[in-house]
Amino acid sequence: MLLMTQEDGDLDSLVRKRLRALRVAQGCSLEELAKRANLSQSSLSRIENGQRRLALDQLVTLARALDTTLDQLVETATDDVITSPTIDAARGRMRWTVKADPGMSVVRQRLTEPPPENQARMRAHPGREWLVVLSGTAILMLGHRRFRLETNQAAEFPTMMPHAIGTEGGPCEILGMFDRDARRGHQRDDIDGESPAG
Repeated sequence: MLLMTQEDGDLDSLVRKRLRALRVAQGCSLEELAKRANLSQSSLSRIENGQRRLALDQLVTLARALDTTLDQLVETATDDVITSPTIDAARGRMRWTVKADPGMSVVRQRLTEPPPENQARMRAHPGREWLVVLSGTAILMLGHRRFRLETNQAAEFPTMMPHAIGTEGGPCEILGMFDRDARRGHQRDDIDGESPAG
């Protein structure tokens, strides 16, 4: 069964370039990959060079041999390569969503306000969160404890513990990583207009 026709020239070319780039990045010769994929070396060379049509069964085999998936091999570029921040002036933060998938989200945030000292303004929800301070000094309020995190320091905590994150002595930037449950909790809080980042 043929995966691509002449009409799919751009995708065809992209897949061929991706196959070769993955092979080279892994330090794998044509001969090695051909053996792994149970193809002849000349067939693999013709596939990479566009002299042989791409067949679905061969792509599945090549994806496995290159330790990737068929979906990743044929994935096309998205239009959202460049992202602009979401600005929440009332809470003193700017957010850039770096990665979002069903299991994990990664968000870059610029914080300008200190965290609330009042536990009633902290959030708690199922999940787990990780953060890395990219610049400045962040303050993590976790229950009744106050943690000071400097540039390049990181923290990990369960989000069922009441928590809030803010800054000390000027703006700071953090990279926050949320598991699925923590992300849902943050999305609900953002809709409800609750407390600052965390």
